[in-house]
Amino acid sequence: MDYLHQKLTFKIKKVFRYIRLYGLRRTWIKVQGQKHLKRKFDTLPQSNTNFKRTQKIALIGCGNFAFTTIAYYLKKEFGDVIAAVMDIDINRAASLASYYKIPHYTDSFEEILNDDRIAMLYIATDHASHAEYAVQAMKMKKHVYIEKPHVVNKEQLDNLLSELSKQQSKVFLGFNRPVSPLGQRIREYLNKEDGSGMFNWFVIGHKLEPDHWYLQPGQGGRVLGNLCHWTDFILHLIPQNHIYPVEINPTRGEKEDSDIAVTLKFGEGSIAAITFSEKGYTFEGVRERFHAQKGDCILSLDDFQNLVVDVRDKKWKHHQIFRDQGHRRNVVSAYANVKNDEPYHFENRANHIYDTALLFLKTKDALESNGKLIINSR
Repeated sequence: MDYLHQKLTFKIKKVFRYIRLYGLRRTWIKVQGQKHLKRKFDTLPQSNTNFKRTQKIALIGCGNFAFTTIAYYLKKEFGDVIAAVMDIDINRAASLASYYKIPHYTDSFEEILNDDRIAMLYIATDHASHAEYAVQAMKMKKHVYIEKPHVVNKEQLDNLLSELSKQQSKVFLGFNRPVSPLGQRIREYLNKEDGSGMFNWFVIGHKLEPDHWYLQPGQGGRVLGNLCHWTDFILHLIPQNHIYPVEINPTRGEKEDSDIAVTLKFGEGSIAAITFSEKGYTFEGVRERFHAQKGDCILSLDDFQNLVVDVRDKKWKHHQIFRDQGHRRNVVSAYANVKNDEPYHFENRANHIYDTALLFLKTKDALESNGKLIINSR
């Protein structure tokens, strides 16, 4: 939906609702993000390559998420660390660079790739290009943060892992929900319990126009664009050495990637169900509700804002003043790891990069064929 072309009363209600959900600063940047997408320059602003010593990051892809989330949090937490931005739409690159006072913008990836001063790339382009950009950057020994999904097919996954195996570049993924404050609490509560679990996600996604780029051939559709968030979250609740075999059972109508339900049964006995609905417009954005039981623990989560946990006779209620899906922590922790030379466990990371990709790729296959699919092993 194009918010800028809605009635004034709609826009006022939207802004006030978002202030309540996200706070004034986040709402302001979201409004600016909508303007950013429409901005065109009669004369492009000046660009230069005189970087400060602190500016070692390049942002690849200058869409709404890059503007409102990645650039916003990097600037807020670290100051002037972004040296350059790149987008095939030069107006978007210029707009983001101008707003955040980033010295250089370009529509040439090679220009970014060949600059030795740039140590890390945040990649937020179209889905099909994520892995391609990442692999090229890793060949130049640059660290990469890849927005979800990190791959759209098995060949891309193999190429990405091949470069990671050289252990010269760190790879971070854009799956933010597991590191959110309430996401981490969920994992803490459930990890205290023995045995398998029952997990259920009900998700209402943004309604997309038929010509939305998510739905273009090769981009992975809504399974790789959206559902991967929740397959990844569930994977964090399963012991890594007991994931396989995974049985995937899809339920769908005419569409293969919206208004769908998927059940997943894991090797250690846990069963998860994900229902993804796209019936109409959601005024508050993506809506999410999670229920789980493992051992004596029963919990429910609403929109990453309210968590209720029961363990026998005890009850805990956790409330976030603002909705927090973990974007800040995920974006910030990746650069902090590189900047501070923190430990990075290549084998564990490689295993998760593989497992989460295989799960969402096979889930997509199951929905396309509308039949049960089993992943026997890594």
